[in-house]
Amino acid sequence: MRIKIGVKLLVMTCLSLVFISCGEVAKVRRSDNLALAYDYAKKYYNMEKYKQVSQLLPEVVTQYSGSKEGGRALYMLAFSEMKLKHYSTAVEYFHHYIQNYPKGEEIEEARYYKGLCLYDSAPDPRLDQTITLNAIHELQVYNEQYPNSPRRNEVKDMLFSLQDRLAKKELLSAQLYYDLGMFLGNNYRAAIITATNALKDYPYSYYREDFYILLLRATYQEAIHSVNEKLQTRYRDVADRYFIYINEFPEGKYLKEAQKIYSSIAKQIKEVE
Repeated sequence: MRIKIGVKLLVMTCLSLVFISCGEVAKVRRSDNLALAYDYAKKYYNMEKYKQVSQLLPEVVTQYSGSKEGGRALYMLAFSEMKLKHYSTAVEYFHHYIQNYPKGEEIEEARYYKGLCLYDSAPDPRLDQTITLNAIHELQVYNEQYPNSPRRNEVKDMLFSLQDRLAKKELLSAQLYYDLGMFLGNNYRAAIITATNALKDYPYSYYREDFYILLLRATYQEAIHSVNEKLQTRYRDVADRYFIYINEFPEGKYLKEAQKIYSSIAKQIKEVE
C-alpha cells in the first residue's frame, strides 16, 4: 500500500512540474520579452527540457539574427529539435546555422549533427534514398573538414552503414528482376547487370556475398533458358561465376547451393562438348 502511495505521489509531482514549466513558457511567450524568453530557454536547455526550448526560441532566433547570441540561440534550437527527434526540422536549423554562422563557436557540432540527423532519418532501403545520399554527402564533408576529429571513426562507421543501405536497395532491385524471370523478356540479364553495377559501386558492402550468389543464380537461369547456339557460352559463364564465388567465399553461406549449380552445369558442358 505504501509503495502504491509513493508511486502515486511521484507521478503527481512530475505532472505538477510539467504543468508549472508549461505555465512558465506560456507566461514568458505572452510577455513578448525576448531577453526573458532567451534566459528561460537557456535554463530549460541546461535542464534538458528540449520541448520548452523549442517553444521559446524561434522568435528569439529571428530577432537576434546575425548576432553571436542569435547563432547560439539557433544552435540550441536545432539541437533541441534533434533531441525531440524532429529530424527534418533540426536539419533545416543546422543548415541555417552553417550558412549564416560559418565561424560560429558551434560550427563543427552543427555540421556533425546535421549529418547525424540525416543518418537517423534515412528511410527503409525499399524507399527513395535521397535522404541517405544527403547524409553521405554531409558526413563526408564533415570528415574532410575535420580530419582530426575524435568522431572520425564514428562517422566512417555511419558512412559504411549508409552505403550498405544503398547496396541493399540495389540487391532488392536485382532480386526483383531475378524473381520476374522470363516474364515479358529476359529479366535475368537485368538482374546480372544490376548486381554487377552494385558491386562496382559498393565493393565493400555487407551484402557482397549475396550479390555474388545472385549473379551465379541469374547466370544459371539465363543459361538453362537459352537457345541451343548460346548454351556453350552461357554454361561456361556459369562455371566462371562459380569459381569467382568459391575463390572469394571458400566457406560461404551459399557454398552448397553454388556447388549444386556447378555440378549441374559441369554435366551440361560435357554433354555439349
